[in-house]
Amino acid sequence: MVTRHVSVPLNLGAPLLVAASSTLACAAIWVGDPTTPHGPLPVCPTKALLGIDCPGCGSLRMLYSLMHGDLFAAVRFNALGLAAVVFVVWAYLAWTYGRIAGRRITSWQHGRWASVVTLTLVLAWFVLRNIPFAPFTGLYV
Repeated sequence: MVTRHVSVPLNLGAPLLVAASSTLACAAIWVGDPTTPHGPLPVCPTKALLGIDCPGCGSLRMLYSLMHGDLFAAVRFNALGLAAVVFVVWAYLAWTYGRIAGRRITSWQHGRWASVVTLTLVLAWFVLRNIPFAPFTGLYV
């Protein structure tokens, strides 16, 4: 009987470092509780200096809500950020699988129009969430 040992490829260092860093960031968000006013986590500089919501405003609260299983609150704090989390996780998994397989795996971000679509969505989100009348004021955070 021949026994095969499956070893973890040595080229998983970078994906493991990204996973560890992401875990530490999520732990800091969990402990810092950005839903509590005047907590230890920083305020968005754009919001503090200009008084408007940038495309990333509410992202810490979105991640906090997502980690606590409150999907509706996550959408409320930053819907585009929540969609971005899905696409970033998808890209991370494709990259990690490519490292394991020893070849490049193409994912959504390698598409010809990915950067243009991403930039367009971010700019549209930036404008929409700062329009000063209903129903857009519901996007303020």
